[in-house]
Amino acid sequence: MKNLIKSLRLTLAFCIVLSGLYIGILWLFGQVFSPGDGNAETVTLNGKVVGAANVGQQFTRDIYFWSRPSAADYRADASAGSNMGPTNPTHLNTVEARIDTLLARHPYLRRADIPAEMVTASASGLDPHITPRCAAIQIKRVADARGISEEAVRKIVEEQTEQPLWGLFGTAKVNVLKLNVTLDQSTRHE
Repeated sequence: MKNLIKSLRLTLAFCIVLSGLYIGILWLFGQVFSPGDGNAETVTLNGKVVGAANVGQQFTRDIYFWSRPSAADYRADASAGSNMGPTNPTHLNTVEARIDTLLARHPYLRRADIPAEMVTASASGLDPHITPRCAAIQIKRVADARGISEEAVRKIVEEQTEQPLWGLFGTAKVNVLKLNVTLDQSTRHE
């Protein structure tokens, strides 16, 4: 019995020390190596926080670039994919409806021009980024809605495009919230 109590105390001590050490190391790593000292990066417009840069948001007005669809309805507390397979009839109907919406709001596009990611939700349902190709297909709509040139919008998209880390890791991407805030800061709209 004495050995059992000693083992339990030792186990408890190791759990507390190692758990605390692990959390401390992660916190220190976040403070030193991550942007924003380990805190979420917020995006502001006119001095007001409009969102977190790492959480996708829904944009539906033509003056804004649209995010990737969300199976979680852009709710951070419900982050998840749809768990529907590529042949699921409900999933296919949802994708078709998204394609129809994109074609209606982008009459200059053909069905083949639509990247798959613009009509399918990400695994988290909260992806804050789109690819430069997804941004490119929306430039004409956004420029027309804002009454500015496509070239001006294209330039802002290029400035907001994040390149792969060291040119090797990841893919080029555009943070939709940051892009839309930059557009709002650069142009006037109704």
